[in-house]
Amino acid sequence: MINNFHKCFAFFLLISQVSFGQNIQNNPGSNHGNKFEQLGTILTTPNEQRTASGAPGVKYWQQRADYNIKCELDEKNLVLKGSETITYYNNSPDVLTYIWLQLDENEHSNLNNANYQNSTRMPSAAATTQVDNMGFVAAPKDNGNGIRITKLTDATGKKLTYTINKTMMRVEVPALKSGQQFVLNIDWNYQIPNRLTLGGRGGYEFFPEDGNHLFTMAQWFPRLCVYSDFQGWQNHQFTGRGEFALTFGNYRVQMTVPADHMVGSTGECINYSAVLSPAQMARYNKAKTSTTAPVEIVTLAEAKVAETKKSTAKKTWVFQANNVRDFAWTSSRKFVWDAMAQPINGKNVMCMSFYGKEAYNLYSKFSSRAVAHTIKTYSDFTIPYPYPVAQSVEAANGMEYPMICFNYGRTDADGTYSESTKNGMLGVVIHEVGHNFFPMIINSDERQWTWMDEGLNSFVEYLTEELWDNKFPSKKGPAYTIVPYMKMSKDLLEPIMSNSENIVNFGPNAYSKPATGLNILRETIMGRELFDYAFKEYSRRWAFKHPTPADLFRTMEDASGEDLDWFWRGWFYGTDACDIALDSVKFAKADYPKAPAGNNRVVGNRPQRVDPPAVNAFEDISKIRNRQDNNIKFYTDKDLAARDFYWKYDRGLVQIDSTLGSKTAAQPNRLPMEEFTDEEKAKYGNKFFYELNFTNKGGLVMPIIVEFTFKDGTKAVDRIPAQIWRLNELKASKFYVHDQEVASIKLDPMRETADIDETNNTWGGSEKASKFQLFKVRAGAGPARGQSVGSNPMQLEKKGE
Repeated sequence: MINNFHKCFAFFLLISQVSFGQNIQNNPGSNHGNKFEQLGTILTTPNEQRTASGAPGVKYWQQRADYNIKCELDEKNLVLKGSETITYYNNSPDVLTYIWLQLDENEHSNLNNANYQNSTRMPSAAATTQVDNMGFVAAPKDNGNGIRITKLTDATGKKLTYTINKTMMRVEVPALKSGQQFVLNIDWNYQIPNRLTLGGRGGYEFFPEDGNHLFTMAQWFPRLCVYSDFQGWQNHQFTGRGEFALTFGNYRVQMTVPADHMVGSTGECINYSAVLSPAQMARYNKAKTSTTAPVEIVTLAEAKVAETKKSTAKKTWVFQANNVRDFAWTSSRKFVWDAMAQPINGKNVMCMSFYGKEAYNLYSKFSSRAVAHTIKTYSDFTIPYPYPVAQSVEAANGMEYPMICFNYGRTDADGTYSESTKNGMLGVVIHEVGHNFFPMIINSDERQWTWMDEGLNSFVEYLTEELWDNKFPSKKGPAYTIVPYMKMSKDLLEPIMSNSENIVNFGPNAYSKPATGLNILRETIMGRELFDYAFKEYSRRWAFKHPTPADLFRTMEDASGEDLDWFWRGWFYGTDACDIALDSVKFAKADYPKAPAGNNRVVGNRPQRVDPPAVNAFEDISKIRNRQDNNIKFYTDKDLAARDFYWKYDRGLVQIDSTLGSKTAAQPNRLPMEEFTDEEKAKYGNKFFYELNFTNKGGLVMPIIVEFTFKDGTKAVDRIPAQIWRLNELKASKFYVHDQEVASIKLDPMRETADIDETNNTWGGSEKASKFQLFKVRAGAGPARGQSVGSNPMQLEKKGE
C-alpha cells in the first residue's frame, strides 16, 4: 500500500514518540569486532520448520482456510450483507480449542475499534465530520459502523461461543486436533463507510455530479488470522496502519449488485456469459489474445450512459479464486473496463483496468499496460506470476489485494494531466500490482514486519519503474533519496526491524530505507548476478508460505556465498548513517637511495631482540582446569619425542645468554639489494604514490567508492569492500600507485551509499609531493613463507655451547 497520509503528515507526528536504535553490539566499548560480528542469537533459532539456510524445513507447516461467501450490495441504504461458510484445516501439530478471526471493519466503529493508542490535539479548524469522529463522551452512542454478527454456528447449526475484542473475534471450537478440519457458518452485515470522510481501505466514494457510487469492498468479511510455527496466533489488533497476516485458501464468492454495475474481483468470474451483454462478451474474448494493446470491454460511451440510467434490477456475479490469502472486489456503474493479455510462463494473464470517465485519458492509455509490464518484470526478478488475472482499479486510493488493487490518478476536467499526475499514477499502479508478489504470494506478516511487505515491494517497484522508462523519476531505491531521512536526529528514528505501530516516520522507514538497502546490496555490495540469483531463490522458497526476516537474511547469504550479517546489522537493526570522510591524502614521488656496501639494505626499522617464551602472560581457567584434570593426558607427556628445545624454553628449563644475541643484532632483517638502472629509474620515476585516510563519522560501515580524476581529465574508480573497516570501524587507509598524477579525488561519486555529508568527500590535489624511498630486491632473495629470519633463542643456545 502507498500510504500518502503518513507521508504528508510524518513531520507533524514526530513529537509523539522518541526511540533509539537497538544496541546489539557484542563489545560496544571497542572500535572493532562489533559491526562485523555475526547476528547469531539475534536471529531466530533454526529448527525443523525453518532451517539455518533460510529454507522451509522438512516439518514446515501452515494452516488453510476455504471460504464460500454470498453477499448483497444495497446501494440505496449503503449496507453490505453476507453469509459465509469457512472450512478451517489444522495442519499444525497442535490441538486448537479456539480460532481467531479478523473484523477489520470495526476500525470504523466508535465502540469496537482498536485505534486507541494515538494522542490527539484540538485543531485550529476542523470539519464537522472530523469532530463527530474524534469526540469522546463517557457513554458514546453507537455510530452504527462495524461488523454485526447475526449468526455463528458449526456445520450442524449448533451455536458457537464467541468473543469480540475490538477488531478480533475469538471463536471457541471443539478440540481441533492436528490433521482435522472444522466448518463454521457466519452471517453478518455492516454499514458501508464513506472512505473519503472516515478513511480506511474499503467503502464507497460518492460522485455528486452524476449521483453514483464507486465501491471498493476490501477487508469486508470475517477472515482467519494466521496461526504459525513462529508466533502462534497473529491476533494483534488492527489500528489502520499495520496491515495483515492471512491464511491461504480457496474462495467461491457470489456478489449480488445492481444490474447495471460492473464488478472486478479477486479471481476469475465463472459466469460472465450471464452478466455481460453479447457485445461485451465478444470484446472480453478478443482481449484474451490481445498482447499489444488493451481492448475496451465496456466503452466510455457505455459507461456514460449507465451513469444516467440507474437500474433497479439485480445481477449476481460469481468468482472463483484458488490459493489466495484474501479477497476483494469493486462495483460501480461508472466503470470503463479494458483488458489485454500478458504471456507469463506459457500462459496469458488477463491484465485489466476499471476506471471512471474522470480518469479516462490516463487509465485507458497506461493502466493495463502498466499492469502487464509489472507482472512481467516482477516475474523476471522473483517467480512467474501464477494467477490468471491482474487488475487495476482507479478509486482515488492506493491499496492491494490478490489479483486486484485500488489506485489513483485522475485528469483535469478537460482531460489533460500534469506529468507528476501521470508519474504518480504509474508509480502507484506498479506498486500496488507488485504487491501480488509481496506479500500476496511471498506471504510475510505485514502486521509485525511492514518492511517485508512494503520495503521488498518498493525495491522491485523501483526495478520495474526503471525498466518502464529510463527517465522515470523513481523516489524509492536510489541511495541519495534516503539521505534526508538518514541524517535526521536519532531520537526521530527507529530501526527497520520495528513494529509498524512504533514508527514515527512510517514511509521512509518501512518503504524507502529497506528498498534502498536492497538496491545498495544489488548494485554496490553484491553485484547484480549474485543478488538476483539469491533474491529469486528467496522468492521461490517462500512462495505461498509465511517467511520471517531471518528466512530472508539467511537465504540471501546461503544462495550468494556472501556474509551479509554486517549489512543486516547496520542497515536493518540500527539507525546509524553512512558518513565516510576523506580526511587526508599523502602524495609522494619515488626516491632511489644508493644500496650500501655488500648490496644489503635494512628494510623497515624493527629493533632486534631475543624472543621470550611464547606463552600467555595470563593462565586462563581452562588451562588450569585441564592441568588439574587427572583424566587429561597431554600429547607431549605421552610421547616424549614430541618435546623440543622450546618445550624446555617455555618452562624456563634452558637459559639463554642474551649478550650473544646482541652481537648479531646489528644485522637484522637485511635483504640483498641491487642498484636501479637508468631505465628502471625512468619507469618508477613516472609513478605517483597516494595514501588515502578515511574516517567513519556516521557509524554505519559501508563500502568506500573512490573516484580519481587525473590531470589529463581521465578517471578511474576503486570500489573498496566494507570489510576494510573490520579491524578498525572508525579509521581506514588505502595506498595507491598510479601512472598519472591525480588532480582530484571524490568519494561515492555516484551517490551509491547514502552518504549524508558530501562536503567531506573530496580532495583537490594541492599537496606538495614528498619523497618515497623505493628499493630493488634481488630476485629470489627473500625468505620462504614460514622460514625463520635472523637470530632466535635456539640459535643463540647453540652459539653459547
